[in-house]
Amino acid sequence: MAQKIEEKQQFEYGADDKHTEAQLTPDVESKNSKELKSGDGGLSNDDVVLQYDKHEARRILRKIDYRLIPLLGLLYLLAYLDRSNIGNARIAGMYEDLELYGLRYNTALTVFFVPYALFEVPSNIVLKMIRPSIWISILCFSWGLVMTLMGLVTSYEGLIAARIFLGVTEAGFFPAATYLLTIWYQRYEVQSRMAIFYAAASLSGAFSGLLAFAIEKMDGIAGLAGWKWIFILEGLAPVAVSFSLYFLLPDSPETAKFLTKEEREFVVNRIALQTGTGHGRVTNSDKITMAQIKSAFGDWRIWMAILPFWACSIGTYGFTATVPVVVKQLGYTSSHAQLMTIPIYVVAMVSTVIVAFWADHVQQRTPFIIGGFSIGVIGFIAELAIPHPKYPGVTYFFLFLVATGLYCPFTCIVTLIANNLAPSSKRAVGMALLISVGNMGGICGSNIYLAKQAPKYPVGFGVGLTTCVLGIIAAFVLRREYSRQNQLRDALIAQEGAETLKARYTDQELLDLGDRSPFFRYTL
Repeated sequence: MAQKIEEKQQFEYGADDKHTEAQLTPDVESKNSKELKSGDGGLSNDDVVLQYDKHEARRILRKIDYRLIPLLGLLYLLAYLDRSNIGNARIAGMYEDLELYGLRYNTALTVFFVPYALFEVPSNIVLKMIRPSIWISILCFSWGLVMTLMGLVTSYEGLIAARIFLGVTEAGFFPAATYLLTIWYQRYEVQSRMAIFYAAASLSGAFSGLLAFAIEKMDGIAGLAGWKWIFILEGLAPVAVSFSLYFLLPDSPETAKFLTKEEREFVVNRIALQTGTGHGRVTNSDKITMAQIKSAFGDWRIWMAILPFWACSIGTYGFTATVPVVVKQLGYTSSHAQLMTIPIYVVAMVSTVIVAFWADHVQQRTPFIIGGFSIGVIGFIAELAIPHPKYPGVTYFFLFLVATGLYCPFTCIVTLIANNLAPSSKRAVGMALLISVGNMGGICGSNIYLAKQAPKYPVGFGVGLTTCVLGIIAAFVLRREYSRQNQLRDALIAQEGAETLKARYTDQELLDLGDRSPFFRYTL
């Protein structure tokens, strides 16, 4: 009977009414893992956790926050800056110098996303085999080097080649960073942390405009155009940062040197024991198997979540690459257009963080996906309806709603899937799959804002509107399905009893069942 129940209780992530999720370590087994499981000084696993009060627990979490989140935020800011600064370089003279007329500019945007999507799942597999501090250092150095060399291109063909290599080198960072968060924090602690470093994507838009405004003034220095200096200087930054990551980026709770031995035990065990019902332990040290890879690829709910992900990626990438042009064509100079994009991204950043903390507090995901896209729908409808550039102030105002509606739902989508996949090997593959296929939306987003349709961009804003509506529908479907499965499992336990049901399985079998365990509950 339990077999036909296809859903899960908090087992891998932990979930009672205060469902707390967690995971141990990214498949890098610590040589101290046995010691951590047994605690120190003869303490049981429960005692290792219970010996810390809430104040002490918060203190330890803050130590992790201060070490991990700013670093991931900085890296994501640099990555997003390097992929999106082509919009700033366009209006700084690159468009004319490289003769990016017709669909050439759109093609240069598009080619980035093909290797970017293809290499995300393989990258997360590599992450399971190599220490995160090493792998992410390699990625950071590589994309910075490619960006720096992009400043030396002199032809359209050279730009295309550089964008392809940029896609290859940036592909692994975001899935690696999001998965890394899930091994440090419990279920309803993840999104708020993810939003802080993802907000760097919003901030990068503002930072990019500010930097471009300043760097563009270097036009002519060393015989290089201002747009080339944008690429060179914004590429050297990640190269410099990459050399420090080996020493600064912690790999897992079990091996974190910035924590004391007792603090490491506490972090590991608070995650392992947060199952909500006390049935077994949670672990992230399971190895990737073909069965779990197939399970991830065969989970239709991941594919359904790709629809709202596409709404974000299609809208965000197209919007980011085009908004400087949209603002400029409202009647502003190139330099002022760069500066006027800054408030748009700042509002999007603040909104993303507020929504994430709110979602973690109320332990919900789909209502915020639906709400965010609804704001985006209003913004897109307004942009389609306003006669451009007749009302520049009104047009500019609704760009804020578009940005807010596209950025806010993103972390909700990623954490919804992260919360609802187990064991950790399935979660690693499933998250990478979601992000990989979801980022293919960037291919579409790069080709819907056509230069010949400026400044109204009916196709660009129209596609953005359509995908937001589809994202809302998909969120409703996912909420209904997850709720239905939770109710089925509640009914089964009420009918047969938790202990009777648990007696049918060994602890390892329940771990292997992951999100199919009758004791696993989905986040809604």
